[in-house]
Amino acid sequence: MFFIGSDHRGFELKEKIKKYLEKEKIECTDCGTYSKEITHYPLIAKDICSKMDKQKDKAILICGSGIGMSMVANKFKGIRAGVCFNKLAAQDGKEHSNINVLVLPGEFVSEEETIEIIEIWINSEFLNGRYTDRLQMIEKIEEENMK
Repeated sequence: MFFIGSDHRGFELKEKIKKYLEKEKIECTDCGTYSKEITHYPLIAKDICSKMDKQKDKAILICGSGIGMSMVANKFKGIRAGVCFNKLAAQDGKEHSNINVLVLPGEFVSEEETIEIIEIWINSEFLNGRYTDRLQMIEKIEEENMK
């Protein structure tokens, strides 16, 4: 399953991303917001992250800077959210940290840059090896601190 959501500051970019995903025949569930009316990003991120099967599902979250959405998303066990401002961050985030939630800054990247970031994130593969050890360390920290 693939989820997408934004607050009001990311709404326009979310709508453009949905068109791109549709064109690429990538099904996604839109969890809001559905207009430019002011909404609170914590509610959108919480809704999506609580629905995700952390082992299989992916999500794209968009807010003004990406920071707020990533803060909320990373409060959930099994979520590895990363804010990506460019293609290299998306590739590194997937290959090294296996991010399952791509967070985009709706006000700091163009539509063209956004599509490139998404393509890299979707098409990159987690490299395993020493990176697996690091993810296991993160899981241990989650177990110790997320009660």
